[in-house]
Amino acid sequence: MFDYEFMRNAFAACTVVAIVTGAVGYFLVLRGQTFAGHALAHVGFPGATGAGLLGLSPFFGLTIFTVLAGIGIGLLGERAHRDVAIGIVLTLSLGLGLLFLHFYTAFASQATNVLFGNVLGISFRTVVILAALSLAILVSLTFISRPLLFASLQPELAEAKGVNLDLVSTLFMIIVAVTTAEATQIVGVLLVFALMVAPAATTLRLTRGVLRGILVSIALAVAIAWISLWLAFETDWPTSFWITSLGATGYLGAGLIQRLKAAQ
Repeated sequence: MFDYEFMRNAFAACTVVAIVTGAVGYFLVLRGQTFAGHALAHVGFPGATGAGLLGLSPFFGLTIFTVLAGIGIGLLGERAHRDVAIGIVLTLSLGLGLLFLHFYTAFASQATNVLFGNVLGISFRTVVILAALSLAILVSLTFISRPLLFASLQPELAEAKGVNLDLVSTLFMIIVAVTTAEATQIVGVLLVFALMVAPAATTLRLTRGVLRGILVSIALAVAIAWISLWLAFETDWPTSFWITSLGATGYLGAGLIQRLKAAQ
């Protein structure tokens, strides 16, 4: 399997992306912002198709759109009707994406990769870019981790202690946006939920303690990515299918373990 360069690139890309999605996803689920993360992936779709229309890299357009959307969602803070505003922007974004595709039909094959991912087509240059972005994401997340955790668990007390909730929320959503852009290279905008949320949600069902939870979430995300790549190689089925299936299985299994522990 590792005799093929595309498989070596796929494993390297999945590893660096799974590490950041495991860490960032943990805070995303802890803060109850999974819908915002899901919306960011969809908002990136018109960015990718629009970049294709202009002859630019779809990854560049997707990243710019998700970061701008992340800033917007972060500035909305905890204000009322935030979910309604996000939902409207989400559907508008998908409509724009379809419009761009209508004007540039030659982008259709690349659009499929944006929607569902194509990790087996990733080049070594893309792996290097993903690794650099992952390092920047982890450094940024470490930098804001203390106020972010404080604002996530006790927002009223954090605000009373002088923590700027809007600033922390905006910085975190920018981190989520870049992480989402990375994850779409593996599973696409429609399935990014599987790699970003499923490992973290499973971890929160099984573990206690923040540091332990983050480490388990990262380990679970990497394990799902590696096993999915191996299964895709052996079966010739899409990698994204295996990632979503294993993510869902892990989450349901964690729920069953929870019930068994509660019954004892």
